Amino acid sequence: MVTAPAANAAAEGSSLRVRDVSKRFVSPDGAEFLALKSASLEVGAGELVSLIGPSGCGKSTLLRLIAGLDTPSAGELYVGTERIISPSASRGLVFQDPNLFPWLTVRRNVQAGLVARGVLHEKHHEPDEFIRLVGLESFANTFPHHLSGGMAQRVALARALINHPKILLLDEPLGALDAFTRMRMQDEVLRLWQTRRTTMLLVTHDIDEAIYMSDRIVIMSPRPGRIERIIEVGIERPRERSSAEFLKLRGGILDMLHFAGGETA
Repeated sequence: MVTAPAANAAAEGSSLRVRDVSKRFVSPDGAEFLALKSASLEVGAGELVSLIGPSGCGKSTLLRLIAGLDTPSAGELYVGTERIISPSASRGLVFQDPNLFPWLTVRRNVQAGLVARGVLHEKHHEPDEFIRLVGLESFANTFPHHLSGGMAQRVALARALINHPKILLLDEPLGALDAFTRMRMQDEVLRLWQTRRTTMLLVTHDIDEAIYMSDRIVIMSPRPGRIERIIEVGIERPRERSSAEFLKLRGGILDMLHFAGGETA
């Protein structure tokens, strides 16, 4: 079980501000559609926040804008006081697919970001530290095709965290895992968050996952995506999925999404 973050945990996170951001796309035939409309959000340093909402509501679009992989049609985004205008190692991104290099071992996959930045020599000790952090020291010389899905995602997390990101963006990183592995990995992500205190923004379609992991839950509307409501998860950690508080909050969110008895996707 994961407890509340220790007071002396490493504080690597930074605040995030999304100010009145809209994103418009143009299809190959010239048609335009609005994916995001006037989205505003503030995330505190070291906070873990989830984004939930129906498919196509702009959750992943918002993560790409924060990552700097795309530019907003209107509005501004900031990490701390720095405006986001391009990709940066200070903003890590983990996808549903681990996207590991199949020809590289676990250690070399984790090193990849340091190699790309030209800092491996001065930080040569860090890959093994982060491999230990995610509990894969026995698999450092293993190739990805010998790893389970959960282990591969641990490598992806270590590869993102080794750059000491101020914000870690998680785009359905556990969505492809079986139910039992997914629950174990939720605890793993929470443990890493507790240890590093990196600000985390998690996109998920799983309401239980959002409640179990988050400080706050952001509910987005169908396209064009807008931030409809922000819910404080005031349940003390470690959280019990079967507790009355948990189930009451789950039912309330389902009612808000008009999917009582169904799912968000």
